[in-house]
Amino acid sequence: MKKYISYIGILVVGLLLGWLLFGNSSQKETTHKHDEVTETSKMWTCSMHPQIMQPEPGDCPICGMDLIPAEAGADGLSADQFKLTENAMALANIQTTVVGKGNVESNTIKLSGKIAENEEANAVQVSYFAGRIERLNVSFTGEEVRKGQLLATIYSPELYAAQQELITAASLKTSQPELYKAVRNKLKLWKLSEAQINQIESKGKVKENFPVYATVSGTVTEKLVEQGDYIKQGQPLLKIANLNTVWANFDVYENQIDRFKKGQEVSVSTNAYANKTFKGKVDFIDPVLNTKTRTVTLRVVLNNKNNIFKPGMFVTANIEGSTAKNDEVLTIPASSVLWTGERSVVYLKTNPDQPVFEMREVTLGNQIGNKYEALEGLFAGNEIVTNGTFTVDAAAQLQGKKSMMNKDGGKVMTGHEGHLGMDNNSSNNESDHINMNERLKVSAKFQEQLKAVFNEYINLKDALVKEDSKSTSVNATTLLNKLNKVDMKLLSDNKAHNHWMSLAKDIKSSATSISETSDIKSQRDRFKHLSSHLINAVQLFGVNKKVYVEFCPMADNNNGAYWLSKEEKVINPYFGSAMLTCGEVKKIIN
Repeated sequence: MKKYISYIGILVVGLLLGWLLFGNSSQKETTHKHDEVTETSKMWTCSMHPQIMQPEPGDCPICGMDLIPAEAGADGLSADQFKLTENAMALANIQTTVVGKGNVESNTIKLSGKIAENEEANAVQVSYFAGRIERLNVSFTGEEVRKGQLLATIYSPELYAAQQELITAASLKTSQPELYKAVRNKLKLWKLSEAQINQIESKGKVKENFPVYATVSGTVTEKLVEQGDYIKQGQPLLKIANLNTVWANFDVYENQIDRFKKGQEVSVSTNAYANKTFKGKVDFIDPVLNTKTRTVTLRVVLNNKNNIFKPGMFVTANIEGSTAKNDEVLTIPASSVLWTGERSVVYLKTNPDQPVFEMREVTLGNQIGNKYEALEGLFAGNEIVTNGTFTVDAAAQLQGKKSMMNKDGGKVMTGHEGHLGMDNNSSNNESDHINMNERLKVSAKFQEQLKAVFNEYINLKDALVKEDSKSTSVNATTLLNKLNKVDMKLLSDNKAHNHWMSLAKDIKSSATSISETSDIKSQRDRFKHLSSHLINAVQLFGVNKKVYVEFCPMADNNNGAYWLSKEEKVINPYFGSAMLTCGEVKKIIN
């Protein structure tokens, strides 16, 4: 009996030891594996910069603090959605609008154009006989002349001889009437009037210098001769324009051509008379497309008896567009659209009460003023981003969501590298840089004009390095002048055209604010925004030059800021001599 009790005791002790040794280990292993799975599925963020999202722990690329686990799925967002903070919304001035059906600004299409002379009313005053201009009575271009007014006095050997022939033939008109008649007709071909011919005949005296009278009334637009010049028969003397009517010529893009027809009512306005509108009708639509600008000329004839319009004056036209489906079309502001290659995208605000966004591809139709027809991808009632679209797109890239350059989403970018479309493993080696932004195809002439803006930006940046606020302000003004000389008509593609319009507006705003202050701290703060917009412009259009995008993590109160440079060497414009070499090359734009 004692023997069996001993066996049972040994068995119980053995089971207890086995449970203590192996059961606890198994539980630890299970717990460890569970934690490992949880760990690998976690995202990591920064407590100071919640826009930073990384798949693994590490340091914040902005402030260097340790990343902390982010709450996964707590916000209930779908895989394609992302959220911005209210603070980020306010700082970026992100604005939205609700898409609705109906007319766009009463379906009015706005065109830009210039006043030109009415070629049908123009005339060229010529000399009908050869000779030397003894006196020119028109002193300057722009002078008004009336029909019958004395324009010039000409000495003509041929006319002198013809007058002598008339005096001789007059004495023989009874015996040789045919000769007499032929001589008179010869003088008439030289535009001498019956009164002038009769005067020569009756007085029997030859006139040495003969007058030339205006055959039309109008304004002298060009002097083609000077006093003392020798001229040939039929040679032009003056160009005279009748400005009682003028032409207003407008450029119409090829995707707008079907919206216009001859006889349409047009309201024309000009900055010279800001509070007035002038009525006219479409008189002519050029049947030939300009292959350089991808436009046709639309002409409106305007009454100008009060001399309101001057040739060369800029004007705008509002024309009621005609389309069979105006009542059904959805329209969205041009500022809401981002383009890349063949894709057009907008950002939807999916939750009306929270700043939650999602990228949506759309198919666009015709441009109507500053709006586009949205044929596919949107519905009435959708709320879309109309201001700060680039900022929202940058946030999508940061969080690894679908974005303009990454239609399928993907690897989460870190910090500012996501904004620039940089690979996490990029180095200063040119071949290691991945440009996620497609280059829009534009003419070399446009790139040269953009390069002139970029060169002035570099001068401005160098002035900030030297902490010269006065030169910074001057360089900002010069940059604005170069920006105004960039010809948007060189952009034949509508998408490139509208991209540039949006960027040029932002560049102008930033440069203007720099030019209007002499405080170096304020200039540097605004230089951050100027750099951001110009980086986008150089990435999209190119300047036929290698450009370095450089970054300082301590600028902008440790939020970090970028700038452009012609050289790889880092010279910091945000701190100058205080931290001249703080920063690194983040990207090379070829």
